[in-house]
Amino acid sequence: MEVDILIDGITDCLIDTRTGEEVETEYRMRETPIRPKDYRGWKFNWSITEKSGYDIYELFLKDDDAVQGRISVKIDGGVADVDIVETAPHNYGHRGIFTGVGAHLFAIACQVSLDAGYDGFVTFTSKSSLVEYYKEKLNAGVFRDRRMYIDEEAAQILLDKYMRK
Repeated sequence: MEVDILIDGITDCLIDTRTGEEVETEYRMRETPIRPKDYRGWKFNWSITEKSGYDIYELFLKDDDAVQGRISVKIDGGVADVDIVETAPHNYGHRGIFTGVGAHLFAIACQVSLDAGYDGFVTFTSKSSLVEYYKEKLNAGVFRDRRMYIDEEAAQILLDKYMRK
């Protein structure tokens, strides 16, 4: 798949666009298979990435069960490879309820890599029109064409922002 998510901001957490307040988050790996009703309104069919061996991580507000975004990650060849990244439909665009979701999802992938012993290194394939965008917003590098990576240094920036312990 091609990664096609806008990074609306590198924030310290998610920001509620209605109030300007910062909200605490948590994430979990999805334990049950995704059913068609779970991706209604989303751009991607998440069951496809799941069937390809990717784990799906979901971002939530602390103590809330409403999904704010999803990312699919698989440890492959010593790195965390990302297949799909998507903000929840209620966070799309300028009318989204929360900003900071996209970068936060990439921080989750970096954490998955770190937890697997791979220094936070993450790979993904960008939509062609977004290569320069991800270089700027995520400090991502390019292997070739649209195949991109987040190295240890760029991962640490995201981890410092989003993965407070």
